[in-house]
Amino acid sequence: MGRPCYAKFMAIPNYTYLKLKMPGLNGIIIVGSTFSHAYTYDHEHYELDTAIINSTELPELGNSSTQVVPDYNEPTSSSAFHLTKETKVVGIDPTDSTKTVQIGTKVPAK
Repeated sequence: MGRPCYAKFMAIPNYTYLKLKMPGLNGIIIVGSTFSHAYTYDHEHYELDTAIINSTELPELGNSSTQVVPDYNEPTSSSAFHLTKETKVVGIDPTDSTKTVQIGTKVPAK
């Protein structure tokens, strides 16, 4: 339904209890549901929305983007860790010398 419909009918939705209350001719009208019913409809609408979005936007995204596979073995200049005099290399596994941690002694000012 939505907020404009709720305002027009002076309805008050309660999402916690899955109830909708609105004034009627002979008193308050209460419309209720169950959590399993709400879950079923939410799941069906999610699948329908996903199918519609994928059918329209996915081909456009495939045509407009180029696939790039990054080389994770090459450090980039922005993310590379640069050793300084204050940096110390500490071994974390005594049986494997390749497992190390680099610890700096100075914390940059924020």
